[in-house]
Amino acid sequence: MQQSQEYMLLNQLQKITKELQKINLWQTMPPNPDAFLSQEPFALDTMQPHEWLQWVFIPRMQALIDAKANLPQFALHPYFEEALKEQKQNVNHLLSLIKQLDELY
Repeated sequence: MQQSQEYMLLNQLQKITKELQKINLWQTMPPNPDAFLSQEPFALDTMQPHEWLQWVFIPRMQALIDAKANLPQFALHPYFEEALKEQKQNVNHLLSLIKQLDELY
């Protein structure tokens, strides 16, 4: 992966983090350790979508980029668009940022 693409991905992850904080979906305490043992995609049986994004996806992507490892293919937007449609917070900007992330890679 090129240096500039790594930078753009990290920058987009940072934007998503800031948006999660802005709309009060960012958590200070991690989920129960058992939640991380889920075998389901997006840990949908043990975590809320925003929890998975914060505690699994963002740290994993940052670690892979830091290690200069190959990144997995992903398309997050369709899942998050469906999963967050019932959210009381305005998640339109968050969904837009997630879609932009998908388009970067």
